[in-house]
Amino acid sequence: MIKKTVFTTIFFISSLTIFGQRERVDNLPTFDNKKLHYGFYLGLNQNDFKLNLRNSTIANADITVSPTAGFNVGLIADLRLHKNLNLRFEPGLVTNSKKIYFNHLAIPRDSVREIGSTYLHVPLLLKFSTDRYKNIRPYVLAGISYDHNFSSNEANQDDNSAGEFRMKTHNFMYEVGIGIDIYLYFFKFSPSIRGVFAINNEVKYDDDPNSQWTAPINYMGTRGVFLSFAFE
Repeated sequence: MIKKTVFTTIFFISSLTIFGQRERVDNLPTFDNKKLHYGFYLGLNQNDFKLNLRNSTIANADITVSPTAGFNVGLIADLRLHKNLNLRFEPGLVTNSKKIYFNHLAIPRDSVREIGSTYLHVPLLLKFSTDRYKNIRPYVLAGISYDHNFSSNEANQDDNSAGEFRMKTHNFMYEVGIGIDIYLYFFKFSPSIRGVFAINNEVKYDDDPNSQWTAPINYMGTRGVFLSFAFE
């Protein structure tokens, strides 16, 4: 779904860009002179886990992850630092789900864990923009973010032995992306695509140090793709 949406978005952006180049009038000519402005964004995401397994007492441990597309929505506060540099604060909510398959376990109810997650996603980003050309302005961005996982179950006393796969509540990410500002008559439309990568290990280990679910995991961290549409 994400790949199809990306191709559709690229086609849509290309069409808007071509149209923008044919326009003789520059829309919102003083927009970038504002010291501070606000907006909001909507988007799609697809989050996976990067898994690093270690040697353990679990023979032939084999763990895979199947992600699904999710949804993200949030607000934007943009501070102009320089004519080509902005500091952006983009708090929002991110929802998605994943299935973790423990292929080394034979019993079906033990071999699959479904994780539905809702995050408070709080990124602080630097946006580096080119000079404006007519009604378009490409940019790259990079920064760090904090995720509060409302669905982590970290405080739950039950673990995988009772069917509960637990994650850490507090997590930190870094993210990089590219996008383009398109100046329309009444507002600025900014589609972007970015990668989000966890810094810390997000798994909450089971109480049993030889757990057949978490003992084989050395590191498990989010890696995701965000497709966002900003309106400013």
